Amino acid sequence: MRASRRFRIRRWVCVVALLLFAAVCCTAPLSGAIGAVTVLQMAADGGGIAEGGSAADIPPRMLTAYKRAVQQVDQHAPKCRGMRWPVLAGIAKVESNHAVGRSIAAGGDIRPKIYGVLLNGSGAGGNTTAVPDTDGGKWDGTAHGERAVGPFQFLPSTWDAIGKDANGDTTADPHNADDAALGAALYLCGRGRDLGQRSQLKAAIWQYNHSSAYVDNVLGWIDQYGAAATSPDLGNVSRKVRTVLEAALSQRGIAYSWGGGNANGPSYGICCSPSGKSGAAIKGFDCSGLTTYAYARAGIRLPRTAAGQAAVGRRIPASAGTSALKAGDLVFYAYAPGRDSTIYHVGIYLGGGQIINAARPGTVVRQDAVDAMPGYTGGARLL
Repeated sequence: MRASRRFRIRRWVCVVALLLFAAVCCTAPLSGAIGAVTVLQMAADGGGIAEGGSAADIPPRMLTAYKRAVQQVDQHAPKCRGMRWPVLAGIAKVESNHAVGRSIAAGGDIRPKIYGVLLNGSGAGGNTTAVPDTDGGKWDGTAHGERAVGPFQFLPSTWDAIGKDANGDTTADPHNADDAALGAALYLCGRGRDLGQRSQLKAAIWQYNHSSAYVDNVLGWIDQYGAAATSPDLGNVSRKVRTVLEAALSQRGIAYSWGGGNANGPSYGICCSPSGKSGAAIKGFDCSGLTTYAYARAGIRLPRTAAGQAAVGRRIPASAGTSALKAGDLVFYAYAPGRDSTIYHVGIYLGGGQIINAARPGTVVRQDAVDAMPGYTGGARLL
């Protein structure tokens, strides 16, 4: 056998091995099959994918409270403009870290309650001026002075002035996520600020806490959450498509985890990706885990692998171009486009040339361009 022919045969064997492995790159890998195939890192861990903001550190119930507050602002402060949920999230991040570690009931009650330091002038927590009690301990649990309360850390006297019932239980409670978020929105709105204007937003945050460092810190978080809040227009899609897209978009910022994610949400993954990255200690999604979760919200059960999902629904060939895709379609990528057995990745098409994507180890769920992943091989329409 001539040397050139032997080389061609060896090269073909290597290609076949890579193609066979590619079918499982986005899901639980076959035991012991990964270590020798590190060359796949060049494709699976490729660049060209833009990082975005993250809302992953916000408990879902708190995020719901922020969004509800924005919807209710007009009822109480019709002259207020520019209120967005990232503004409330930026305040709550700095004040209480979104009540992380607490239990948040369906109705919004947070337990254990969140209390600040006792403002008795002792110097603890930076307080140097004693603040006399105003509520007899009703909100802050003590009649021996005052302390800030709830996820937005209101003094009881401030809460009595701006507190509103946002969840319909007839009580305005600063320890309730919905009530507290609405109270914070109204406090920031003042007598009719336009919070879409940077100068007025800064003034509102300064009113909340007279500290330039505080203002800068909150603005940084607002900007980060604002990036995560950028979403496509879902006004012209069906109810089921909206359900799938909103479910996927709600997971932006969740960590990529090799083998992670299922119909119930993010989960711990397994070892190891082609680049040797383990998902065993990471709670999150890989690509097909994310699609499995999103479609389960619409009552559709998908196979767990990207290649398996390509066999569901009506295929959209790559030859039709990405313009043939519609919002909600699955989008596939293969090492050998045209051969479904080599599919290694799947995303969900959002429209406008964008997908919601769990791209690779070291990233988070985010929006990407449809051509951010190599090897586009068409899509599938399930809805």
